[in-house]
Amino acid sequence: MTDLPPLNGLRAFDVAGRRLNFRAAADEMGVTQGAVAQQIRQLEAHLGVTLFERLPKGLALTSAGRSYHARVAVAFAELRAATLQLRPEPGKVMISVTPTFASKWLIPNLPDFSDKHPEIDLRVLATEKVSSFYSDGIDLAVRQGSPPFGAALDATLLFKQDVIAVVAPRLVENLRPPYIPEMLSHLPKIHDTHDLWPKVLTEWNITDQSKRGLRLSQTALAVDAAISGQGAALVSRFLVASDIAAGNLLEIGPPNTVGAQDFYLITLRKSVPNPATESVVLWITSRAKNVH
Repeated sequence: MTDLPPLNGLRAFDVAGRRLNFRAAADEMGVTQGAVAQQIRQLEAHLGVTLFERLPKGLALTSAGRSYHARVAVAFAELRAATLQLRPEPGKVMISVTPTFASKWLIPNLPDFSDKHPEIDLRVLATEKVSSFYSDGIDLAVRQGSPPFGAALDATLLFKQDVIAVVAPRLVENLRPPYIPEMLSHLPKIHDTHDLWPKVLTEWNITDQSKRGLRLSQTALAVDAAISGQGAALVSRFLVASDIAAGNLLEIGPPNTVGAQDFYLITLRKSVPNPATESVVLWITSRAKNVH
């Protein structure tokens, strides 16, 4: 197995390859120009390859040098990113949530958080994938599931899953409440990745007689489509509570018992909690209790 080149030489090569000038590289590294030149010579000797062309007014990477520098620069960038992720920044909290939770609950509530905690830099990672507290550098996560989530994790229930059918009021303006289940059979259905309509219609003993439907990749898009009058969507009540209160959506259909996983706030169990993270946890749990 080939030994790694001298790390000091690689560092000098990374900087000199960006600056294309030994003096500028020396200034950035806080060493002398001669030290940089010597480290580059030692690296070239170790590799048996000329990395730079020495020009009267600076440097130029050779063909081999350009190819090598592209990969060395990426490696140093990864090292810097890993170090920043490992080293906690005071007041910074990273939370991982789904795009739907971000757009339909978290972001609309952020003005309240900013007013109460202007000193905290809350960063939102909106992704469908399950994030890692270690490799992704997150401090909190909101996910659907059932505890336990892991021996090193704590889970706090935020929202019980309560799936309801919603439509834009104008879509049923010619109908009078109560909206009987059979009425739903003729409304176009908006489907998301959870695809709960078949289960709900079976529970209600309804045959879908709508002539068209819409399939979307995210629940947030299904909510937007329902608001625009594209059809009826099945969503968690807390995600559309504000839209129902504002009159943008109308709940229709009887209750259902479609089994679905609840929403939990996941935290890493630590012996010494981060005060900023604790503040975010308290704010989210308090805000969740106010949703009806």
